[in-house]
Amino acid sequence: MSQAPDMAVTVGGVRLANPVLAASGTFGYGREYSPYLEPGAIGGLVTKGVSLQPRVGNPPPRIVETACGMLNAIGLANVGLDEFLAHKLPWLAEQPGAVVVNLYGESVAEFAELARRLGAEPGVDALELNVSCPNVKEGGMAFGCHPGAVGEVTAAAVAEAQGKPVWVKLTPNVTDLAPMALAAAQAGAQAVSLINTLLAMAIDAKTRRPKLANLVGGLSGPAIKPVGLRMVWQVAGALRAQHPTVDVVGLGGIMSGTDAAEYLIAGAKAVQVGTASFTDPAAAGRIAAELAAYCAEQGVSAAELSGSLRL
Repeated sequence: MSQAPDMAVTVGGVRLANPVLAASGTFGYGREYSPYLEPGAIGGLVTKGVSLQPRVGNPPPRIVETACGMLNAIGLANVGLDEFLAHKLPWLAEQPGAVVVNLYGESVAEFAELARRLGAEPGVDALELNVSCPNVKEGGMAFGCHPGAVGEVTAAAVAEAQGKPVWVKLTPNVTDLAPMALAAAQAGAQAVSLINTLLAMAIDAKTRRPKLANLVGGLSGPAIKPVGLRMVWQVAGALRAQHPTVDVVGLGGIMSGTDAAEYLIAGAKAVQVGTASFTDPAAAGRIAAELAAYCAEQGVSAAELSGSLRL
């Protein structure tokens, strides 16, 4: 390809300048990372999860480094919807790139209320329903483990989102993820994001105690990439057969442009960068540049790369 590759993609009803997004819970509300990224370097960001009321999260210690990754049990600590709308969203709305708001409720009614209020905001491009957090006791992963519950939450949010695209973030902590994705698609989701963290544990052999105060948490980082790739490939295939207009956003252990390319090849339309931002705050922008270089070398656009696995 003699000219720069076309990196623009449309995923889940949202146009992105390139297919790299910052993942929820790893990028704050965006402003925290602004010194490390050129404006427009990535396609957009997914905000830290927002709930109706502020949450303090789980007690520390709540982050533990592991081999090829990390465990977290933050517990969805956040400022709450009112504070987000008043002091976080205005800055985000002025930045280049898409704004996808991750939202979390403890009931179907809470998801619907969040969707209603966020859907009315012009600075919000899409909503991502978190039905997959493994380290909270209320709601969280419980919604994402049953197709009926996934469908119910999705339908309620879609009905109240005032036309804003709804994405559903799915848990890998199930036997088969495809039925969850199909339930979300049937209920009106325009994209599914996968995978969230794997439920895991770390033990201090000297004290014989868990390293996390919450006992268990979510495993992320390079260790989970092979699982993420397999699930993206399976879910993309299932959606292609039954709901071809519903897109997949891939995440899990993306540390380089090559990692991002692998997710696109497996069937994702876009990717989210998470844990890499903890080791390198400029990682998302670097990964976007590396992905563009890969596409130029291969002579393909980002859209053409999606789903190009050769069997």
